[in-house]
Amino acid sequence: MNMVVHNVGRHNNLKVTRKDVDIAKACRYRLYPDAKRQKEIDEQIELARLLYNKLLEKARDEHQRTKNLGIKPSVFNRFLREAKIEDKRFSGLYSQVQREAYFRLIKAYQNFFRRVREKRSGKKVKAGFPRFKAKGRYASITYPQFGFSIDEERKRHMLRVSKIGGIKIELHRPIEGNVKTLTIKKEADEYYAIFSTVSEIDPPKIVDTNPVGIDMGLETFATLSDGRKITKPNFAKKAEKHIARWQRIVARREKGSKRRDKAKLKLEREWQTVNNRSKDFIFKTVSDLTDSGYTSFAVEGLHIQNMLQNRRLARFIQSASWRGFMQALSCKAEEAGVRVMVVDPRNTSQTCSNCGAVQSLSLSDRTFDCGCGYHADRDINAARNILNRATAGHAESHARGDLTSTLSERNGQVGSQKREHTPHAMSTTSNAEEAHTL
Repeated sequence: MNMVVHNVGRHNNLKVTRKDVDIAKACRYRLYPDAKRQKEIDEQIELARLLYNKLLEKARDEHQRTKNLGIKPSVFNRFLREAKIEDKRFSGLYSQVQREAYFRLIKAYQNFFRRVREKRSGKKVKAGFPRFKAKGRYASITYPQFGFSIDEERKRHMLRVSKIGGIKIELHRPIEGNVKTLTIKKEADEYYAIFSTVSEIDPPKIVDTNPVGIDMGLETFATLSDGRKITKPNFAKKAEKHIARWQRIVARREKGSKRRDKAKLKLEREWQTVNNRSKDFIFKTVSDLTDSGYTSFAVEGLHIQNMLQNRRLARFIQSASWRGFMQALSCKAEEAGVRVMVVDPRNTSQTCSNCGAVQSLSLSDRTFDCGCGYHADRDINAARNILNRATAGHAESHARGDLTSTLSERNGQVGSQKREHTPHAMSTTSNAEEAHTL
């Protein structure tokens, strides 16, 4: 989506001005490859992993030789040519998949330099130089625009992919929009096709007469300013006994053995079930909210990565899936023509929504009592503060989406659900000198 993003006021709302409305989505479909195609997919993913590691090895050696962390894309191009000459197996990879492995490494370098800048600015983050991908840590290959097609044979759909062949695909819904990339991903022992698409929409114009504030929490997943509370089941806690059991079995079995691989597969399936249930809950909750008659949503601009530094709460924060909820809400609301406004989260729980007085509260305090006589549930009070901050002085603003999803849409990436994208090649030389200080 082509947008112009502005900061609004001291609470860092995002004001988005539409030029043309293009929605980027990820459409996910189940694949049913036969034994031969499974082997082909596994080999392609493994070759892509080895190529990624080979390029990273060459980049590391180049740094040791020149003592310069900044590597230009032209140098990575040379690495790619050299890798294919040194190992003929890489020629078995489709050319676009080779380029995708190259782009992923460049993206890893870009993220490394970004973390370096954040650390220098005082943030508590680890720089994390790009690491080699162990077996099982590289689970997908991407075809950017070319190398695949869908045909219909004998009343069933077949996905034809270069270097792999025909794979049965379950098209449970039509693919809407222009397909930009195809990602074939392996999760546990299941295979999926993820199409990133871009489509134009004409969202309805809705008068903002019924705004609502949303406070995200751990005890209650979401609390609305009108008093409604949404509780999310703790799927991970319900499955923790099964997960712990298979973790013990994996730990006992010999590394590299087939029995260990089978146990790891069982463990992956347990986690896959947890993740699928969590996603299902989020999508149904978002659909219910957008169909409830609300004309705008006000949410907190939570810095989730910083919140995960709290070791006591990190597990529960990750299980809550706040980021996935925000992204799904931004996408769904945009299609419905509903605004999503992001506000500063500071002191939303400790400020009186009636008079504005601030008082100190601990996590165990579940009610808010103010000297002005105001008494309310802690989370409802916070949700009302969020709504007040979003609407005060900005009645005509068009803020939508959190910072992450909005910027990803500007870059043409998928801003909703499970994101699979192809990063564009950019120079990794910028701010390279900053990395030498680590």
